[in-house]
This record gives sequence, C-alpha cells and structure tokens, in this order.
Amino acid sequence: MARRVDDSEVVGDRIARAVPVGVRIGGAWAWPIVGILVLVAAVVYLVVLLHVVVIPVLVAVLIAGLINPIKLRLIASHWPKGLAVAATFLTLLVVLAALITLVTLTVRSGLGDIQTRTAGAYTSLLGFLSSSPLGISATDVQNGVASAAKWVQSNAGTLLSGALTGASTVGDIAVGVLLSLFLTLFFLIDGAGVWRWLTRLAPKRARAAVDGGGRAAWISVGHYVRVQIVVALIDAIGIGVVALVLGLPFVVPIAVLVFLAAFIPFVGAIVTGGLAVLVALVYAGPVPAVVMLAGVIGVNQLESHVLQPLLMGTAVRLHPVAVVLAVSSGSIIGGIGGAVFAVPVAAAMNSAVKYIAGGSWKGEVPPPTDPIPREPEHGGREARQRRSRAAEPEDVTTVA
Repeated sequence: MARRVDDSEVVGDRIARAVPVGVRIGGAWAWPIVGILVLVAAVVYLVVLLHVVVIPVLVAVLIAGLINPIKLRLIASHWPKGLAVAATFLTLLVVLAALITLVTLTVRSGLGDIQTRTAGAYTSLLGFLSSSPLGISATDVQNGVASAAKWVQSNAGTLLSGALTGASTVGDIAVGVLLSLFLTLFFLIDGAGVWRWLTRLAPKRARAAVDGGGRAAWISVGHYVRVQIVVALIDAIGIGVVALVLGLPFVVPIAVLVFLAAFIPFVGAIVTGGLAVLVALVYAGPVPAVVMLAGVIGVNQLESHVLQPLLMGTAVRLHPVAVVLAVSSGSIIGGIGGAVFAVPVAAAMNSAVKYIAGGSWKGEVPPPTDPIPREPEHGGREARQRRSRAAEPEDVTTVA
C-alpha cells in the first residue's frame, strides 16, 4: 500500500531543491564555526586577562623544554633523580645570575663615560643649533628646559599616576620571574605527573590522542627552544663583535639585548640592532654608525637565509608567512609577550594537530593515569614502551 504523501513534505522537498547545495552546506557549517570562534575568543580573553599567570607558565614550559634534556642525561648517567634536578636547576640559576651580574657591572663601569659623553654631546648640540639656520641660542634652550620643568610641576599628579603604574608593572615582572622559576623547578621534578593529570581530564577514548598530540607538541617546543638559543647566540655574537671592533661602549649589554630580542622572529634582532647603530652614531660618529648598520644587516641576512632554513628546519614546520602572521597576531593580542610566544605556540599546535589528524594513535592503549604518578624517565620497560608509543610524529620536525 503506497504511503500518502503529505502536502508539507512536498513543500519541504520543493524548498530543499530550491536552495543550492552550497548554501545548505554553508548553513550546516555556519553554527559550528560560530561556536568555535566564540570558544577561541573566550580563551584569548582569559589568556589576556590572566597574563600575569599565563606568561610565567609559558616561560617555565620553554625553560623546562630547554634544560630537561640535561636532567635526563644526568639520570641516564645514574645520577639520583633529586640530585639531577637540583644540579640542572642550580645551573640555570648560576647562568642567570652571571648574566645579570655581567650586564650590571658593565653598565656601572660605563656611567662616568656616559656623563662625559652626554655633556660633550649637549655642548655640540648647542653649537650646532646656534650656527644652524634655525638660530637657536643657549638661552632659548634654557627657556625651553624651564618651560618643561613648569609643565612637569603642573602635571605632577598625572606623572605620579604613571609612575605608580610603572611600579606595579615592575612588581608584576618580579612576581612573574619568581613564579616562572618555581614552575620550572616543579616541571623538572614532576612534569610527567602533571601531564598525566591533564590527560585524565580528557574522555577515556580520546586519551591516547591527547597524550600523543601533547607529546608531539612538547617535542616541537623543545626543538624550537634549543635551536632558537643557537640562533640568538649567533646574532648576539655577530653584532657584539662588530660593536667591539668599532670600540663602542656597552658591548655586553648590547649583545645581551640582541640575544633576548632574537626570540621575536624577524623583528627583535632588527630593533636591537637599530639601538646598536644609534649608540655608534652618538659615541663614534656617522662612519662607524654606517659600519655598524652594515654589520646588523649582514647578521640579519645570515639569520634569515642560512640559520633559519638550516637550523630551524629541525624545530618548526611553519611557512615564513605563517610565522609573520603568528608574530603579528601575537603582538596585537599580547604585546611583546604575545610576539615572543606566538611561534612556539603555533609550532606546538601545528605538531599536535598533525599528529591527531594522522590517526596513528588509533588502537593505542590509553596512557596510565594513576592518581599517584610514576616517573617514566628511569629507563625501565614501561618507560621504553611509552617513549616508543609516543615517538616523534613524522610531521613534527619541520621547516621555518
């Protein structure tokens, strides 16, 4: 017996045929995409809101990825785990303290020269202004300074508020440094336990994928940090050698700034190199400044065309356009911190997504999620099985 066709079904069928297939597919995807965008926006908002906590966590992850191989090598050499962690962490503290001490002593030793050269530069500037077509005399300059002092007195409240804001920022930085060191020590002691606890938050069927993707991301971050250290060190040595040959002051602080700024791809080394050129212009004159500029350009070209393709090829598989977009987006969202962490975060997400999308985790036994974590890094049978199961995915080591 034939089923009676309802008029509403006929109308619905006609409407469905009237709507193009592309529009129906787009409509089906529209709401899921909107939901994903809302979720991403909420996550970004929380990250910006909690940047005082998020940035130290990211710093600790990068530092742990850098020095964790030292701990593992010591453990493999039959050191007790506690002693290996202590030696690794103390090495980190000694390096940081030596770097800060070196910069401080260098700047302090050059303070007298700064005063002398500043006075000489001020006198030269007055002579240039008085002999220039502008005809600005020393009296005019003194009147301008007096006007500026009066403006400062009349806006003392606003300036004090800005100074308090700066003091609050300095306090946030100090708290962030201490929190980063504490988290780094904790990650060295029980990073595997922390990861197992996070894996327990995922549904049981998805734990193998989450575990493998997380380990792929960790491998990518570790490679990125170690290679970026080498690239930043070469940048700092190159620009520092040029400054030393030209006889510029503050060679060590300039090299340290270049080293730290090199963690911002494409931008950091150029900005700090510009600072070195400015120092050369003020302290040595136009010709040394041109030589310093040529040295900065040469070092940046070496980084862009030799170091990044050869060394970064083992760390991150991100197209240069993706790197530029990641750095730009990170700087817009989180300022300098966002620019620093944009590339490692993008690299980690890229590796994790490729591992999960590859499907090699299907059929794997879910990782152990014992409430009392067991350290898998002592080289036992379980550790070997876990390392082989979470072996580096084929797409993790990539090209920048």
